[in-house]
Amino acid sequence: MTTKLILIRHGVTQWNKQKRYCGCRDIGLSSHGKIQAMKLRKRFNGFEFDTIYCSDRKRALQTRNILFGKRDFIKAEELREIDFGVFEGLRHDEILEKYPKLYKDWLADPYKGRIPEAEPMRVFKKRVHSAIKEILQANRGKTIAVVCHGGVIGVFVSSILKSRSFWRFVPSPASVTVVEHNKNKLSLKQFNQIKGRFLS
Repeated sequence: MTTKLILIRHGVTQWNKQKRYCGCRDIGLSSHGKIQAMKLRKRFNGFEFDTIYCSDRKRALQTRNILFGKRDFIKAEELREIDFGVFEGLRHDEILEKYPKLYKDWLADPYKGRIPEAEPMRVFKKRVHSAIKEILQANRGKTIAVVCHGGVIGVFVSSILKSRSFWRFVPSPASVTVVEHNKNKLSLKQFNQIKGRFLS
């Protein structure tokens, strides 16, 4: 019995556009992010979901609303983006100026590098895996939409592929990643898809 996870990253925000770190902060979609979600909605025409889950952050909820309208869904705080601590709201150049060594160490290996006041990567990974495990257990054999964040998808996919290169697997805004669960095994079927058809 195959369970299918359709992982959807929310549309772009102003902070994304400005290249600011946006984790736990509750930032909404930009006008372009709303357009991205509307385009994605058209691609979902004729695609059936048994259950819909969504992060409780505004940008994810707005994306879900555009995609699925008044359909029932389950709001899950556990699907929030990682808390970037003192990096929240800062751009790459600003962090390099304020925390040069700390930032370089963290970029080199986010599992070893520690950001002050942030959620440790191992804790984040455990949170995401626990949330997705519960979703899979509650929806065996179903097709599930999960509207969430780039870091959530990145840490989950990199774990499936047994890679520590977390950043390689953070998908683009308003993209789709497909993961299947069968016989207690997870397999990545599509990643960061922005155009084209989804698996039927």
